[in-house]
Amino acid sequence: MSDTGLLKIQRDPSRAPRRSRRWRWGVAVAIGVAIAAALLRPRVPEVQLVSLTRSSPSLQYQQLTASGFVVAQRRAAVASKASGRLLELRVREGSRVKAGDLLARLDASDVQAQAAVAQAAVGQALAVLAQGQALLRQSQVELANAEAEFARTQQLRAQGFVSAQSQDAAQRRLDAARAAVASAQAGTAQASSGVTQARAQLAVQQVNQGFTEIRAPFDGVVLAKNANVGDLITPFSNAAGSQGAVLTLADLSTLEVEADVSEGSLAKVQLDQPVEIQLDALPGQRFRGQVVSIVPTVDRAKATVMTKLRFEQLDARVLPEMSAKAVFLSQRASDAEMQPVLAAPPKALDAEGAVWKLVKGEDGIQSVKRVAVKKGRSIGELVELQGEGLSSGDRLVAAPQGLRDGQKVTVAEK
Repeated sequence: MSDTGLLKIQRDPSRAPRRSRRWRWGVAVAIGVAIAAALLRPRVPEVQLVSLTRSSPSLQYQQLTASGFVVAQRRAAVASKASGRLLELRVREGSRVKAGDLLARLDASDVQAQAAVAQAAVGQALAVLAQGQALLRQSQVELANAEAEFARTQQLRAQGFVSAQSQDAAQRRLDAARAAVASAQAGTAQASSGVTQARAQLAVQQVNQGFTEIRAPFDGVVLAKNANVGDLITPFSNAAGSQGAVLTLADLSTLEVEADVSEGSLAKVQLDQPVEIQLDALPGQRFRGQVVSIVPTVDRAKATVMTKLRFEQLDARVLPEMSAKAVFLSQRASDAEMQPVLAAPPKALDAEGAVWKLVKGEDGIQSVKRVAVKKGRSIGELVELQGEGLSSGDRLVAAPQGLRDGQKVTVAEK
């Protein structure tokens, strides 16, 4: 027999099953412990949030809201009736001007030449008038001489010192002098008409020259510069490369809000009704106003009616084309009611009248903090809240129930 048989390992058949059973029992115990730990671990509640915002108590009088834009009721695209190249521009965007101020000048060389021709024509007409007036005076002197000679001839004829032929000659001289005076008077009148016509032509050229000077039609502010020095200005033409209006001017003292109101809500709007105006550019400001006009037509495409709202007191920061929101009120709000206060939806309050503020720790873990508050006035769909440690933008738990101060929470996804 070979010696290799002596090298075989002799195993005890009873030991293998015992080890397998111990390993299985260990896994079962670990799983049980993990399940128990998961069941016994405190559950982190999931909460929904609402925001604490600043709102005006005047909203309790709110009837309806509308959106619109700030528009200057006095606005003009300043241009010239003359055509020409822009030589000078004295203002820029934002420049404040007075009525009559010179804003820009066009090339007026051709108009000035025509005005010089008209001025020369006036001088020529005056010379013709002076010549006619001199001729009239001369003919009047001749008429006076002829009348005197005719009178002497009549006396001498009555005394028989002169013949009838001499009297007839004196009569013919008198008639010729009278005709010369009449002709001179007609010439003088014609020359005077020529002077009037020449002066009218000169006035036309002076008006045309004035058209080359663009002046402010009223006090206002330059909103836009539509042309630059060197541009060809042709206000009555759409030719390529030419410009019409040189400047856009607005009177900022006539700023109003034009808001569109749904025709279904038009019954809630009336003249002189108080409104509260909010501008997107000035979110922290609220301006008093009133309805000054309801445009008597409906926009068929939008089913809205335009209302014009006047500011009770204009602010220098209010500019044309700012977007605005108008709140139509049932009554005029007091100064105190115009001051914003902290407000939140009523569901942010618990049964004891407190709110639960979401707090985020330095480690990023979110928890809640109970804050005692005093409930104030109702402001539309919100309620006024007063409490220490609250500020606009805080996030509060909606419908808080079963929470503990300092308890960790998770925020539900919307």
